[in-house]
Amino acid sequence: MKNLYIVFILGFQMLVSAQEQKAGSGHFSSVDISYFYGNIALHNPDIRHLVTGHPEGVILSWNRKTFGFEAWEQYYNYPDYGISFAYQDLKNSSLGDNYALYGHYNFYFFRRNLMLRIGQGLAYATSPYDREENYRNIAFGSRLLSSTYLMLNYRKENLWGRIGLQAGLSLIHYSNANVKAPNTSVNSMAFNIGLNYRLQDDLPEYRTMPRPGKYTEPVRYNVVFRGGLNESDVIGSGQYAFYVFSFYADKRLGRKSAVHLGTDVFYSNFLKEYIRYKSIAYPEDGISGEEDYKRAGIFAGHELFVNRLSLVTQLGYYVYYPVDFEGRFYQRVGLKYYLGKKLFGALTLKTHAAKAEAVELGVGIRL
Repeated sequence: MKNLYIVFILGFQMLVSAQEQKAGSGHFSSVDISYFYGNIALHNPDIRHLVTGHPEGVILSWNRKTFGFEAWEQYYNYPDYGISFAYQDLKNSSLGDNYALYGHYNFYFFRRNLMLRIGQGLAYATSPYDREENYRNIAFGSRLLSSTYLMLNYRKENLWGRIGLQAGLSLIHYSNANVKAPNTSVNSMAFNIGLNYRLQDDLPEYRTMPRPGKYTEPVRYNVVFRGGLNESDVIGSGQYAFYVFSFYADKRLGRKSAVHLGTDVFYSNFLKEYIRYKSIAYPEDGISGEEDYKRAGIFAGHELFVNRLSLVTQLGYYVYYPVDFEGRFYQRVGLKYYLGKKLFGALTLKTHAAKAEAVELGVGIRL
């Protein structure tokens, strides 16, 4: 609770000091601070012993406003983009506290009274799993976590001068994506309420331009190399490098989206140890220890473009599957950032339903 007060006070000071920013600084922005209080969702019965209280925390955000000076801003109803810092007390001594930093977008609906925020970033866990000191925390196997948060708020600006009010619901997810076991993850569902503060007095009008004609492109071909480190669900089995080679075609459906169809080849070195372990520890499962650790799949997907950034979602099926591990269907969700018309970087999460397998860092080319 003491840490919560400290973060809230610092956030309040940030709002007050923001009044010193002058108009005409070259951009238009706002800050906001929200307190949240809620519950940890019992998405996995194995974490029942970790759900002992109502988590609470504070989210501080800076938002860069858009007014349609670029075409993509108009397509998405003039969204904001910015950064967020969050502190959360998970109300369990084994889970400890989490600190997180995000990049986010705010999308607006219903005459800009309803805001949907999507944030993605990294979190630091103060009390991760330790075999001797903290064996109860099977949710976080490492200090560094991947984190996603969603915030759906009624947001009203300028109720008292430049100060406004926002309130609604938030979902905060923490996981290390099996970079290190254990990793059952934690999802917090919370009510939030807070204040927002506009940093400039005078804002430009929202710009509208005639919509261009229908956007078309021929089929494009993508080659992607991804890699990283991960571990099986067996605690202490070790972290190993993995490599993924992907080839897929995409077809633009318009300025906002495209569909994908392609194939993946997975070189998952952690499966070598997993296969050896299963053949010795569980011979009744019929694994000999000689099975191939490689897998291959086909997938279909979708890509949503927001300026140079895009959101990728894909659903795949293993067509080459020598040993069973979490099922034949897999999913991929994540972000791509275009460095130009052809080159892009990618950060994606590969899962089997609710079970994460790996965070994939990749580079690719679109031809």
